[in-house]
Amino acid sequence: MENKISPKRILLTGASGTVGFETLQHLAEHTDYEITVFDIKTKKSVKKLAPFRSRVEIIYGDITNREEVLKAARNKDVAIHLAAVIPPLADTDPEMAYNVNVKGTQNLIYALEKSSPHCYLIFSSSISVYGDRINNPEIIVSDVLQPSAGDQYGQTKVLCESLIVQSKLSWSIFRLAAIMGNHKISKLMFHMPLQTPIEICTPKDTGRAFAKAVEHQKKLEKQIFNLGGGEHCVILYKSFLDKMFAAFGLGEADFPQKAFAEKNFHCGILKDGDDLDNILGFREQNLNDYFQMVRQRIHPLQKITTFLFRSSIKKWLLWQSDPYKAYKKGNLKEMDHFFNQSEEKETGKGFILKILNNSSYEN
Repeated sequence: MENKISPKRILLTGASGTVGFETLQHLAEHTDYEITVFDIKTKKSVKKLAPFRSRVEIIYGDITNREEVLKAARNKDVAIHLAAVIPPLADTDPEMAYNVNVKGTQNLIYALEKSSPHCYLIFSSSISVYGDRINNPEIIVSDVLQPSAGDQYGQTKVLCESLIVQSKLSWSIFRLAAIMGNHKISKLMFHMPLQTPIEICTPKDTGRAFAKAVEHQKKLEKQIFNLGGGEHCVILYKSFLDKMFAAFGLGEADFPQKAFAEKNFHCGILKDGDDLDNILGFREQNLNDYFQMVRQRIHPLQKITTFLFRSSIKKWLLWQSDPYKAYKKGNLKEMDHFFNQSEEKETGKGFILKILNNSSYEN
């Protein structure tokens, strides 16, 4: 009689989030996985996860509650930890961000070490751990971790990484590039300098990476990787905004100079991002795919309405800009946070020109 191979028992936290939901869809394609989802119970999460009820065990709970986490973490082979408070909420409510991101990760590590000591933990970190890279936008994993001043989210991710590395578990950490999905226009858009080269990755490709990592533990464990879409997913932030505004019927992102910060954000280009793709082969989409997805989601009537009121909408957006408000009010402390002292900025000009001259970055 043949020995039947036991299915892998997988725990996924944060499954109702943008990346979490894509990860869940990829995992659910494997009939030999026993999947447990642990998520906070909201109207959104219940509705989003409802189609998976027959295929997946859904446990609603609070990751800041150790006892609830213990119930979900029993007898697991793999845990994909995506639950987190992200910006802009992480910046406006830093206490919540710390409790969910750091204490939540502590709770999960404790629960796994106690009831699933041989579990493989895969964690989603962020490019924000590298801090402001406007001067040197090419990033590799061994670079110093130095989140920008005031970046609560980046600071929590550094703490989480430290907890995981010091744990008794087998683990892998993926530092995610700019994951562009169902983003809403918010005041956070003004915190990134316009001349920032950004590398994006679509939620679908990111979810595919986490799902594929389940079968590549030996090649990935005890290592940290940068996760991005690759060279065909790199674009200057100014060009990215112009394309997004055009897609929504808003014309160009033609805001005053001081509407956007000049420093103290993050993002850049992941020079060693191919390392993870060479193992997992998760990249299937590029910038063209992303912008096509954006355009398909915008109803023609919505675009017409936005076009008619574009001037008023952009005026309203401008007054959401923290850098612009600091500049207009003459708030010296905030101006020092957002702006360079010299009007003549030499921040990465050679690299920026290189990107402008590379047509593949502008597609």
